[in-house]
Amino acid sequence: MWIDTHCHLDASEFGGNSVAVADDAARNHVSAIVIPAVHPSNFQTVAELARQRKDCFYALGIHPMYVPSAKEQDLEALRTLVAKTLEQQTDHPRFVAIGEIGLDFFVPELTVNPLKEKQEFFYTEQLKIARDFDLPVLLHVRRSQDIILKYLRRIKVVGGIAHAFNGSEQQAQAFIDMGFKLGFGGAMTFTRALQIRRLAAQLPLEAIVLETDAPDISPSWLHPAANSPAELPRIGAVLAELRGLPLEQVARQTTVNAHQVLPRMLPALPD
Repeated sequence: MWIDTHCHLDASEFGGNSVAVADDAARNHVSAIVIPAVHPSNFQTVAELARQRKDCFYALGIHPMYVPSAKEQDLEALRTLVAKTLEQQTDHPRFVAIGEIGLDFFVPELTVNPLKEKQEFFYTEQLKIARDFDLPVLLHVRRSQDIILKYLRRIKVVGGIAHAFNGSEQQAQAFIDMGFKLGFGGAMTFTRALQIRRLAAQLPLEAIVLETDAPDISPSWLHPAANSPAELPRIGAVLAELRGLPLEQVARQTTVNAHQVLPRMLPALPD
């Protein structure tokens, strides 16, 4: 059993074949897929994908790279939608987190004002939504770990996942101390990714979850072709090799970790 904790199953790269892509993953023993939203325009799409399948779950949030086109009223609309969804949780228990949210300081134009300030505003306001509804967050932390952590210390949330983690060991420990798991995926499969591979090998296994970020961050054997959630077991095999552990142990522990950090998945997981 494997859980893909971050997969953009609704992406256009899948050519409208999201269900077939998920079927292929299921045949490869991927028992659950978490689909984060990125913008109000795909909130309904990710929710509908999760409604169609017992093995799919979703998160709602505004991705930092979509912040430039977002409006402040989108934040209020998100808060209202979260409240409504949680009220209906008994009928639709597949909403598990706020995400994908965070900060991206890799893209140059996002690092200067007014977009830098706008990113931080949208990030903190979405943290407040997660805090107010006791929800975990799926965090985008590209070249922004320290500022992400700064706001997490100010706005306390129940935890979540630092997606595609590529920070220092000290930063990793800071996330872990605040109840977060660290997401590892295709980047870990490249032998030149020395820092990521070292962290994957040395951090506590209990702090790690697996992800594909499909169709992005393809593993070494696919790059530059599009990624797929069906690749997750092979990515997990790389983690097992780096740690010198049996594959079954890595599959079991990373699944437990995903359940711990996204507890709303538990009631809806298939038997």
